Amino acid sequence: MSSMFPRLIVLLSLILPLPLNAVPAAGEPDRQEVILWYRNYDMPSIHALLRLAFDKTPEYGPVRIIRSAEMNQGRALRELRKDSSDVIHLANVASTPERESQLRAIPIPIDGGLLGYRVCLIKPENQPLFEEVRTLGDLRESSIRFGQGQHWPDTKILRANGLEVITSSRFNSLYRMLESDRFECFARGVSEVLFDLEKERTSGLVVENHLMLTYDMPNFFFLSESNVALGHRIQIGLERAILDGSFAVFFDRYFTRAIRALKLGDRRVLRLGNPWTWDRYWPPLTETIMQKTRQRIQLNAH
Repeated sequence: MSSMFPRLIVLLSLILPLPLNAVPAAGEPDRQEVILWYRNYDMPSIHALLRLAFDKTPEYGPVRIIRSAEMNQGRALRELRKDSSDVIHLANVASTPERESQLRAIPIPIDGGLLGYRVCLIKPENQPLFEEVRTLGDLRESSIRFGQGQHWPDTKILRANGLEVITSSRFNSLYRMLESDRFECFARGVSEVLFDLEKERTSGLVVENHLMLTYDMPNFFFLSESNVALGHRIQIGLERAILDGSFAVFFDRYFTRAIRALKLGDRRVLRLGNPWTWDRYWPPLTETIMQKTRQRIQLNAH
């Protein structure tokens, strides 16, 4: 990060005006309720980082984070596109140009870009299918099929790279489909796969031993375009956390275990193109965070 950029963040945090409803009234202030997409609410890392952003911005008043009703990613994003929704206020999902044009994005990748580092959940007996895959060409020529969510950007990325993808609109169904041999790899982000295995109690499924797919795909918090005050608060809070080092503490607490446990530096890495980012330049802070993540992992790309 350039020496000028941290000063710019500090300046913005000082000059961005607080909305009128962010100034506490005399006595006990009202507690704002923020409805977070249920999949994010249930993920300890995302919930913790949002709480950190709120804790770094006490001048906006107290906040209660509420779990949304269960809905797929497509519906969650449709609700956020409304000027006002009473079912969801905030979601953390992968970024695409379309999403950024329709919603308010906080351009800070909360896991450092680890969502774009993908390992395969597999049935143990299918491990031999992956043993001889050393290049993207080998993967294309193999019989390995991928399972992904219908609304996930990963589906388009995998298909753009010549891979066969089977989709479902329901997240939990993908585990059952893998167990039923509808596909051989459920590609999951490094930042989420260990939590998934523990939460879903997927008896018999394991992480494949050798491969990792990578592509640029930061995940941002997204809100309605009209939700300016909440967007300002989260961005200022995250920037303050980056400046005072608490974002780095958060990253180490929630993601270093996965980097070590999955032995990312020892895996054969297949670099995929992302059709949304081939000609894209990220904001300086976004690129800096993703670059720091790349430096944490000694990758052997093919």
